[in-house]
Order: sequence, then structure tokens, then C-alpha cells
Amino acid sequence: MSQEPSSAIALHDLCFSYPDNPDVLRDLNLVIPPGQRVGLIGPNGAGKTTLFMSICGILKPTSGRVLVQGEPVTSGSFNPQVALVFQKSDDQLFCPSVWEDVAFGPENMGLSGEEVNQRVREALNTVGAMDLAQRPVHHLSEGEKRIVSIAGALAMQPRVLIYDEPSAGLDIRARRRLITLLKQGDQTLLIASHDLELVLEVCERVVLMDQGRIVADGPALEIMADEDLMTAHGQEKPHSLIPHCLPHKH
Repeated sequence: MSQEPSSAIALHDLCFSYPDNPDVLRDLNLVIPPGQRVGLIGPNGAGKTTLFMSICGILKPTSGRVLVQGEPVTSGSFNPQVALVFQKSDDQLFCPSVWEDVAFGPENMGLSGEEVNQRVREALNTVGAMDLAQRPVHHLSEGEKRIVSIAGALAMQPRVLIYDEPSAGLDIRARRRLITLLKQGDQTLLIASHDLELVLEVCERVVLMDQGRIVADGPALEIMADEDLMTAHGQEKPHSLIPHCLPHKH
């Protein structure tokens, strides 16, 4: 029986620079244990998406190391252990039909046709999108594209799931279904979102980033209730954490 690694994600002195934009990630050190749900918050330009692409091996770090499930990440190689749901669904969906798109990951894992079909059915049922299976991707609404992108990630059955703004474009019902889905699985989750109420409801831990650095890391409630800290880094304290005074009825 294989032993569960002590960390699902581990960053060691991770740095990344684009040719025209240096120090996008600066000396990041982070350990996320298996099964933990972690919210990644911070202003636009903090480096959240770049960090996600480094963890998935899409970008090669300038220096430092990334480990997923205890194994070093090799940039440019397909790793079915980790799946990223992109911020923009059009960056993720490229097959003619929804079914083909959700099947793409499992097919690349070398699974049999029968197993691929089973995984696609399970993933579409999980997100409530089986009725979209034969639809052309380019006919979907933004919210539908988002749900199909999530199904495509789930179909690979990864141990680590990374979501970049998962509730963007979703209506209230779809957002509630997403929250339920995020809370159900046993995978390790890393979720970047400006939807701070979603982060508060789903994640037990929050990492606050700004200007390529981790500026706070701890219990979600503790960090997000710290109004001075949140304001200093371009965030608002979630509305649900602000006490409401109701007028007394005479």
C-alpha cells in the first residue's frame, strides 16, 4: 500500500519572473497537507495565477522548487495528479463538444474507452451538466463553460485541484451547487477567488498574497476578520463577518 505523502503541495523558495515583469513570485514557502482546503486571496497582480501555473508545471520557476504529492514538478509535462480550472474557461475548452472536452484529460491518461466514458458521465453528473454533453462548446454561456471546465478537471480524478476564480460567471443556484461540490470531495483544494464569502464557507485556511509574496497564512476566519490586514492588501472584510445591529422594536 502506497503511503500518503506528508504534503500535497510544497513550495521551497519559489521565485518567478517574466521577461518584462520581474519578481512576480518572490521566495514563496508553503506547505499544504493532503485533503486541506486553502483559499488564496489578494489583489489583482499579486501573483496568484502565476503561482497556479507554476504548481501545474505550465511555467518553469526562475528558482526554487515545487513538489506535488511529494514529487518534484517537471515543467511542460502532463501530471494527472493535479488539475487546474482556469480563470478564463476559453483557455481550457477547445474540443468541438462538451463530452469530448471532458474526455480529453482521461484519454491522455491512457485509460480504456469504457473507463473514459464512465469518468465523463460521473463528472458531468457531479456538476449537474449531463444535459450539456452533446452541446458545442462555443454555444455555451459563460456559466455553463465554467461548469464544464470543472467537470473536465474532476474527470481526471486528481489528488490536487486548483481553482482560479471558480464562481466567476455563475448565477446564484450554480454558485451554491459549486460550494456544495467544493466541500464534498476529499481532494486537496487551492482556490483563488475574489468571492470572499465562498472562500470563507469552503476553506479552513487562507493564504494572503500581495506583490508576489505571502503576507499572511492561517485560519480563514482569523485572517479575513482582521480588517486592518485585509484593507492594507486591497481586500474587504467579508460582509458576513461584520456585526449587524438591528433596531429594537418598541
